[in-house]
Amino acid sequence: MQTHEIRRRFLDHFEKLGHTPVPSASLVLDDPNLLFINAGMVQFVPYFLGQRTPPFDRAVSVQKCVRTGDIENVGVTTRHNTFFQMAGNFSFGDYFKREVVGFAWTLLTSPVEEGGYGFDPERIWATAYLDDDEAIQIWKDVAGLPDERIQRRGMADNYWSMGIPGPCGPCSEIYYDRGPEYGRDGGPEADEDRYIEIWNLVFMQNERGQGTGKDDFEILGPLPRKNIDTGMGVERVAFLLQEVDNVYETDLVRPVITEAERLSGRTYGENHEADVRFRVIADHARTAVMLIADGVTPGNDGRGYVLRRLLRRIVRSARLLGATDPSMSRFVTVVRDTMAESYPELVEDFARIESVAVGEERAFLTTLSSGSKLFESAAQSVTAAGGKRIGGSEAFVLHDTYGFPIDLTLEMAAEAGLEVDEDGFRTLMAEQRSRAKADAQARKHAHTDLSVYKEFVDRGPTEFTGFDELDSEATVLALISGGVRVPTAAAGEDVDVILDRTPLYAEAGGQLADIGTITGRGLRVTVRDVQKIAKTVWVHKVTVDEGQLTEGDAVTAHTDPQWRRGATQGHSGTHLVGGALRQILGPNAVQAGSLNKPGYLRFDFTYQGALSESQREDIEAVTNDAVGSDYAVNTFTTGLDEAKEMGAQALFGENYGDEVRVVEIGGPFSLELCGGTHVQHSSQIGPVTILGESSVGSGVRRVEAFVGLDSYKYLAKERALLAGLATSLKVPTDEVPARVENLVERLRVAEKELEATRAAAVLSSAGSYVDAARTVGTVRVVAAPAPAGVAAGDLRTLALDIRGRFGSEPAVVALFGDVDGKVPFVVATTSGARDLGIAAGELVSSFGPSIGGRGGGKADAAQGSGSDAAGIPSAIDAVVARIAEIAS
Repeated sequence: MQTHEIRRRFLDHFEKLGHTPVPSASLVLDDPNLLFINAGMVQFVPYFLGQRTPPFDRAVSVQKCVRTGDIENVGVTTRHNTFFQMAGNFSFGDYFKREVVGFAWTLLTSPVEEGGYGFDPERIWATAYLDDDEAIQIWKDVAGLPDERIQRRGMADNYWSMGIPGPCGPCSEIYYDRGPEYGRDGGPEADEDRYIEIWNLVFMQNERGQGTGKDDFEILGPLPRKNIDTGMGVERVAFLLQEVDNVYETDLVRPVITEAERLSGRTYGENHEADVRFRVIADHARTAVMLIADGVTPGNDGRGYVLRRLLRRIVRSARLLGATDPSMSRFVTVVRDTMAESYPELVEDFARIESVAVGEERAFLTTLSSGSKLFESAAQSVTAAGGKRIGGSEAFVLHDTYGFPIDLTLEMAAEAGLEVDEDGFRTLMAEQRSRAKADAQARKHAHTDLSVYKEFVDRGPTEFTGFDELDSEATVLALISGGVRVPTAAAGEDVDVILDRTPLYAEAGGQLADIGTITGRGLRVTVRDVQKIAKTVWVHKVTVDEGQLTEGDAVTAHTDPQWRRGATQGHSGTHLVGGALRQILGPNAVQAGSLNKPGYLRFDFTYQGALSESQREDIEAVTNDAVGSDYAVNTFTTGLDEAKEMGAQALFGENYGDEVRVVEIGGPFSLELCGGTHVQHSSQIGPVTILGESSVGSGVRRVEAFVGLDSYKYLAKERALLAGLATSLKVPTDEVPARVENLVERLRVAEKELEATRAAAVLSSAGSYVDAARTVGTVRVVAAPAPAGVAAGDLRTLALDIRGRFGSEPAVVALFGDVDGKVPFVVATTSGARDLGIAAGELVSSFGPSIGGRGGGKADAAQGSGSDAAGIPSAIDAVVARIAEIAS
């Protein structure tokens, strides 16, 4: 049975049982606690917690999931995927244990011709929580399972939660016995490779508190009502029904392995080590495609880092299998072709998906080449010195200078039989920079008890009047302070305010919230920010300036007109820049994010490589042409599918409802799904000045611009600067660029002449160093401080020149500089010295600690840097002592 058919049968089975089908949510959830959706029930959490009233009593879904904790297990076990599909049926205060066991048993064991999966009931086992006698009796009554095929297990195995505070409860897991050829007897407790878990029935009845493990959290109390949450692993059911050995050999994953075989010339199944690499490629390629499709781009933090790690593991695994050519395009194409039946958006968005994945591969191939050489050098130095651990500083240099992820360093070290000082690496990372903060919206509500808002979410959305007016009469529905409702707020207090209607825009879609005031009889309140709860309830964050604000007050909400005017200019300008980008760069320049506020906009988009000066000029020109054309700005509401058919642009990773608002500027010039505020005609945006373009991640670029009056002020400042230069250079303004270029060229020539003079001066001292060389055994040794002020590049030139003057005579040159608190050093050996077993790279380890330094190189030359100039005399002594030891 094919995987797409398994999905279809699950949905059909539960629809017939009265469940409402719910589409899969995006893998990227607006939740600061989760990188990705990791279970089918995540999108239903507000219903389980009682924070929102579900619109249905029963639901069914097949949810996209990613679990990053299993990355190291991918390919090693038979059952771990980073991306998987979780089929689930849910009850919100409707049915409970007995019904859900019956529903699952019927689907699993009914004959294929009757719509079931046709599993042999004699090979099905169940587990239950230690004291859940009720569940055990139900399995006996409903499924007829004998006692010996029902096992009691502890909290770590049979008490489910998301791993963070939230809903939880005891569970009952369903296992399938693959047979004695796959392991020992004894049920799931004995061998979970033979007995494969395929379905987890969670009796969601409690709420858990903080904790770090599966069984060390506190049960806070019961949920408002008992619920059912189940999760059936689609991939696990597929590999059992398709009678293959593991999840990597199913119909949706094996084709990627086949492609890797073609590219590498290797055969899957030839040995365990190669098989793990094949599986890593197949699993990670699928996960990467699904993440990119939901708007994730490679980066150095959070979700972007996970994606980057997956893509880089694919590249390295392919290389280790023997694939020499770029392969990412081939892998993601196979994923598209196999997954498209269930996820047609992969076909629609494939050009962007491929561009992001291939761009990361291209960047990493360069990193892999340079970083691997440095890693091999570090590993050789450690091994030569009899060590087993690569220092944290070497791992940091690999990461910071060469973009080598620590995970890859750890993997390569393990393959070489070495360890890495990971604690030292983490310390250096912490000293260099702090990790990126969570998304701004998530930060604002990360630890808020949202149950206080449930009444207002259930009441229906706040009426937003700001499209038509700047001032609105309103009623104060609630005041909230510290997550608790309060009846009043006095002057000087900060409080959250919920109104029944408001003209103030709540932050969304890249547009910052409006600012303004709320007034009433003897009352004045400053609105600093406006945020949304559950995308429907406007929460005004305010300070009471005068009077007393009371729940039930009749008030007037005012939007700051100057702020709104600037905000609409910025937002409409963002749409025009997006349209210009698509005109100049093509349809693959797709929006990846934005931010706009009065006078300023930034626009992130997918594109490989920096823009040329000509392209930037063209984008600015096309944008301002659109401003000058005075296009009408039209908005209308339509169905999501209809909007897509019109060609309306959507932000990837954003979840849209069935009805969407479309903003049209200049007909086909810009047509986008957008809930923001806009100008009425494009001319009202004013001039748009592109400030610059930069990279914000692999395959993602950013354009920044000023609009309106801020654009004019910027241009006026630039004009004044140009006039000042013209005055200083005593030329007309149109001749300033040529005169500056002439001056720069003259400076460049002067610097070259100065460099040649300095190099000659440095080399002139080479003879004196040779004359002062000491003899250690049969080796001539120059170990000394370098001339004052000599930079690292000149130091190497001088050391090699001194070495050359000794010819083939056994000789070692070790020079130490002192430049701005750093201690650059160079060690060079002649062929005669190397014949005696003296290697430059090995000498570095003898004196490095004296100057707090590190470095490396080959037997003929090595170099590096230290941080303690006071240790130079000790370093010189260490070099001489080591040479004496070897020479003797």
